[in-house]
Amino acid sequence: MTSPSVTSTKPQAAAPAVSSPTATALSLSTPGHDVGLLLLRLVLGLTMASHGSQKLFGWFDGGGISGTGQFFTASGYPAGDAMAVIAGLTETLGGLGLAVGLLTPLAGAAVVGTMINAIAVHGTGAFFAPKGIEYELLLTVGAAALALTGPGRYAADRFLPVLRAHRLAYGALALLLAVVLAGGLLLVRN
Repeated sequence: MTSPSVTSTKPQAAAPAVSSPTATALSLSTPGHDVGLLLLRLVLGLTMASHGSQKLFGWFDGGGISGTGQFFTASGYPAGDAMAVIAGLTETLGGLGLAVGLLTPLAGAAVVGTMINAIAVHGTGAFFAPKGIEYELLLTVGAAALALTGPGRYAADRFLPVLRAHRLAYGALALLLAVVLAGGLLLVRN
């Protein structure tokens, strides 16, 4: 019989470490993963921002607001100039947001919504360029992927507490919003 004053010398099991969602999300990314996301964000984001600046300012041989507005009117959208401003701002701000990694789910969704309309206007008669939708589809899927995966470690979202640990739900909700708004815009098109 053992005395109650004798204590067991059995080693105690260590308590499992509790990790935060931020620590878990950051531990899953590798430097290669983060650099790959940065490269995708920069190329896709700056491409979209350039397209937006064509619409807003006429840069890079763009039509500016009046030329783009005429295109929107000819494509069946009401208030062509207003649509040119909306599309230009959406592409420019969404593209810059992706490039910097700021509000990535919303920036990706902005690009997706714009590109849904671009695909609808361009038509789906062919896949390959110059008359196909391959370019628009690639931009759409790339932006959707960034909205769902998050921007990676090298992004401004790391400084926003709510987006520091990217959640799939944020990206999915942002994309749902993009599809609904793009669909609504297509409904007002003649």
